[in-house]
Amino acid sequence: MAKRLLVTYALWALGGPVGLHHVYLGRDSHALLWMLTLGGFGVGWLWEFWQLPGWVARANDARESQPRGPEPPALSPVRFFGQVLVGIYFGLVALIGLSSLAGFYLLALPLAVGLGVHVVANVGDQTSDLRSTLVAAFLTSPIFYGHALAILPVSLTASVTAQQCRRYKPCRGPRETLRARLYHLGLAYLAFTTPLAYCAFCNTAATARYLADAIGAALGWLSFFPTLGSFLEQLLLLPYRAWRLLTEGAGFGAGSFQEWEKVYEFVQSFQSERQQLAYKVLALRDGAPVEEIHKSYRELVKLWHPDHNRHRAEEAERRFIEVQAAYESLMQSRKAKPA
Repeated sequence: MAKRLLVTYALWALGGPVGLHHVYLGRDSHALLWMLTLGGFGVGWLWEFWQLPGWVARANDARESQPRGPEPPALSPVRFFGQVLVGIYFGLVALIGLSSLAGFYLLALPLAVGLGVHVVANVGDQTSDLRSTLVAAFLTSPIFYGHALAILPVSLTASVTAQQCRRYKPCRGPRETLRARLYHLGLAYLAFTTPLAYCAFCNTAATARYLADAIGAALGWLSFFPTLGSFLEQLLLLPYRAWRLLTEGAGFGAGSFQEWEKVYEFVQSFQSERQQLAYKVLALRDGAPVEEIHKSYRELVKLWHPDHNRHRAEEAERRFIEVQAAYESLMQSRKAKPA
């Protein structure tokens, strides 16, 4: 049956983040990727708006079923970046849901990262060698045993291997029925989400503590970028606020809700602590008026400008950046307050 562009755009608009349009076009690997990442974290879903006509034409092209030559597909930096990112994402999900398992860094982590990389490698008309990708992940993981940052080198190694083994998919045979395809997609989705659901509802305290630590580390890295850090805080608190609106007064999930509330309080505490540190950097008292903030900022910027402190360039650069970050943090908080 010929695929229609209007139907594709309608499915993209209504269920794009969960890959409905990809299911319609027979792109099951892409549909699974979108289901597990909510449309490539939203960015991929918006970006593919311009690619839909080409995919519809390809789905209706009978020549797509003909075999291709032996030459591999062209190297795609976008696909490689997606492999690394999704590999890290799968690794983080495994770290949250399966880190209590014995031998996690030797078995579960490389398996999760390798599968994440392969899901991206299998999108569209391309694929890769799953065995080589998993071998690369399993060989790299023991080198960084016990470190949370092991996810990054494992994902990089697996992605490089997947790119080296890239090839076109073989010509299509008889396509499975829609029911069978949805069944396989559902099984894959359950395999991905079950560990997370178990950890969230049966081991809530441990999961909440881990998320609090992870959020704290992320916000700490962004301390020199207050605007970006503030945006990340609001983004991280959206699920909590939505949950609170749904459960407030209903008593639903009250036991586990208290644990997640600690994560909310933890993130909220970053705002007050960051403001106190900003006042300290600018040598001001807490709650100083805007005029004093401007005055102290101008004086300290002149004092620690690197061009005026060539004899202590490293210290001056560090202090200069701290002053700028503190000033931006205080100004951002003042703008956020209602008049």
